[in-house]
Amino acid sequence: MKIKWGRLISAIALCQLAGIIGSAFTFSAIPTWFATLTKPSFSPPNYLFGPVWIILYTLIGISLYLVWGKKKAVSLFLIQLAVNAGWSIVFFGFKNIGLALVVILVLWVLIVKTIWQFFRINKTASYLLIPYLIWVSFATVLNFSLYLLNR
Repeated sequence: MKIKWGRLISAIALCQLAGIIGSAFTFSAIPTWFATLTKPSFSPPNYLFGPVWIILYTLIGISLYLVWGKKKAVSLFLIQLAVNAGWSIVFFGFKNIGLALVVILVLWVLIVKTIWQFFRINKTASYLLIPYLIWVSFATVLNFSLYLLNR
């Protein structure tokens, strides 16, 4: 399979853009509001989130590239990507931990559906989403813990 570099770069850039949108709401809230929250013992250091998301957005961008042109799968992917960016807006922008928990649960379901949809088209594309699902699963537990600790 010949790599279509423009399409690959576009797919990765689109996913990174979702991260940039989320970061616009995250950066200002971390040293202020987020710093005041009671965190669970398993909460990773703040500096870890950025590099992890850059890697994950790259992997999911490659995944998108592998199913490019499959309208139903791409539509589902774009919906979950929008929900992904929406979580940061709700959690850090609105500072609403409870609503963010609902959003991340919806995101988790959409990621599972996307993996299933991609699996039927390109197994590699679906496998590239597994680290994303694992990280969002961890983030869901973290979000739930933050909700319980900061009600």
